[in-house]
Amino acid sequence: MRQLFQMLTDLPHRGSATALEAQAAEILKAYLEGRGYKVETQRFKAPRSYGPELIFISSLLAFGALLVWWPLALLGTYGFWTYFSGGSSFWSHFFNRYDSQNLLSRAGSGPKTLVLMAHYDTAKTFFLYHPRQVKRFRLNFLLNTALALITPFLVLIAPGGARVVGLYFLLQAVLLIHREYTAPYVNGANDNASGVVVAIDLFERLAPGLSGWQVILALTGAEEVGAKGAEYLAHSGQIPPDALVLNLDNIGRGALFYATGEGMLTYRSYTGSLIKKARQISGAEPIEYRLAYFDTRPFAARGYSCLTLIRLQDGLPPHWHWPSDTPANVDSLALEHTLEYARTLLQSLGVDRGLA
Repeated sequence: MRQLFQMLTDLPHRGSATALEAQAAEILKAYLEGRGYKVETQRFKAPRSYGPELIFISSLLAFGALLVWWPLALLGTYGFWTYFSGGSSFWSHFFNRYDSQNLLSRAGSGPKTLVLMAHYDTAKTFFLYHPRQVKRFRLNFLLNTALALITPFLVLIAPGGARVVGLYFLLQAVLLIHREYTAPYVNGANDNASGVVVAIDLFERLAPGLSGWQVILALTGAEEVGAKGAEYLAHSGQIPPDALVLNLDNIGRGALFYATGEGMLTYRSYTGSLIKKARQISGAEPIEYRLAYFDTRPFAARGYSCLTLIRLQDGLPPHWHWPSDTPANVDSLALEHTLEYARTLLQSLGVDRGLA
């Protein structure tokens, strides 16, 4: 784990759909092939930042309110709700302009399938992730949601109030534009080099002793810009509908949790044997994750049995999307403990009787 972790974090970043994300993919592919595994590359288009689409949505809300034109405001509300509910608006494909890729490797064979998933891309920072601000991230999001939902109604019944809200969304668009031009991508040691190296280590430990199971290692790109890689994988037909999907994200520091579901706006509970077994074994606490989304989002929406492991401090991923997300702030013992918990979980499911 340490060698691969260092190779990934030696890159300044692995920004979604950037040249350095592609370089990280080549590092991962070479590592796996060097260990004797075949690697399939799934190529797709994605944005390099969530900023442009949110700038567009904020502008629709701003000018719909300022011009007192409710159809434009309603279009902004539609875009906001669709984006943060994990859907795809009719304009989303215009923002998917750059090359990204998933890496898939397989071991074993049989009627049952386990997917070990982790994203390897990193995000741009923003002032909302500053250590003094990030504790209010969920509150800020709920405020934005409330304003986005009421804007079309304000336009109809209180034009003066609508213009005030319009100025708010105009300021938000300006701040997002400033972010696009000035904010750096973070190194992403915790988010999510930590998950990648544990997923690969777990995959390698599983591979020799599989019986009746196929295990698919899925290293996804462009998670930070809307789980684009996971969405592509879920649509690809490569994952059987009865597969178990275990996702590892931000596991380098803090207390270990297993998410019982996820959703920023519409919450979706996880179902199936993974969550049932997680409730039965010790080592991690349950959490309803509403802060953001995971790569499990498109799989949970399709009824897959999903589970995400994450470590949190005070309810937040440590150093979340901030320049301090560096190797110095990742605890190697946290990685080892997460690996052991995942091994125990999978052994309880019978994936590999020889894991312990």
